[in-house]
Amino acid sequence: MSELAPPEPLERRPSAAGARTARLGFVGVGWIGRNRMEAMLATGLAEAVAILDADDATAAEACRLAPDARRAGGFDELLAMDLDGVVIATPSALHAEQAIGALQAGKAVFCQKPLGRTAAEVEAVLAAARRADRLLGVDMSYRFTEGMAKIRDLVGSGELGAVHAVDLTFHNAYGPDKPWFYDPALSGGGCVMDLGVHLVDLALWTLAPARVVDVSADLFAEGRPLIDSEGRTEDFALATLRLDTGAVVRLACSWRLPAGQDAVIGAAFYGPEGGAAFRNVNGSFYDFTAERFRGTARETLALPPDAWGGRAAADWAGRLAAGARFDPAMEDVLAAAQVLDRIYGR
Repeated sequence: MSELAPPEPLERRPSAAGARTARLGFVGVGWIGRNRMEAMLATGLAEAVAILDADDATAAEACRLAPDARRAGGFDELLAMDLDGVVIATPSALHAEQAIGALQAGKAVFCQKPLGRTAAEVEAVLAAARRADRLLGVDMSYRFTEGMAKIRDLVGSGELGAVHAVDLTFHNAYGPDKPWFYDPALSGGGCVMDLGVHLVDLALWTLAPARVVDVSADLFAEGRPLIDSEGRTEDFALATLRLDTGAVVRLACSWRLPAGQDAVIGAAFYGPEGGAAFRNVNGSFYDFTAERFRGTARETLALPPDAWGGRAAADWAGRLAAGARFDPAMEDVLAAAQVLDRIYGR
């Protein structure tokens, strides 16, 4: 990796309405990539200049959202374009390499989770972002739900007392439809890497600055303990995280669990003065409620509808358009990656 000279200030280009816009290249424009593109464009602070995807039909769908965008023939060609940032939604094995390449080329980066398959990959991306002094973002989208934002504020205010117990759940009645998810060399892991990463992130984000001091985990594949994970990914996982505050976090996640509904998603936080919980509604992947508990009484904090899916992407695009550089808060992503490494025993 080559070292970069101190970056030149990002040029800001006024839109027709006088607003500043960020020129973006989108790498990987399947369903989630297009969704994030749409969220960024809807801010009026970003324009799609380039699109890169190997699948013609997928690229054509994205070009309908951004008819003026140019379809790049390869990643290097895209990086050579006049871009402020690159949005990455490719398979996990490519995330760190592509993010580092974009940062070394002087581009800001917004990446789908996970940022890397291991903590070492995540650390390498963070180092590249610090050297380049470019804005780095990861799509930890559940932080941007109304319910979790209110619960974090509640915990941070001390109204629950010192949180000592956390229950985290993400069961998906289905499984990924791409073969690479099931190859740990390509994905970095199974349901923990796919779903558990969100749970770990929510716990550390909500309880900051608490740090994890001990991790134990049990991984399963097709109902049997996964002792030797080489060549296989887990489809069910249980983990216990112990924090330096004394709090204990219990985590459960899975693919294809016969849970009687599409998904079971939740994050509950308990302290001596009360509790608060974030839960999906009627098995939905998109609709959530949040409540505060006082003994046997409950208070609603948030209800659907809540169009949260693209907020992380829109937030990054807005910060980039405003000229934001490297954000030290991104170190949280490394802390979560280190926890995942310990769950996987590496």
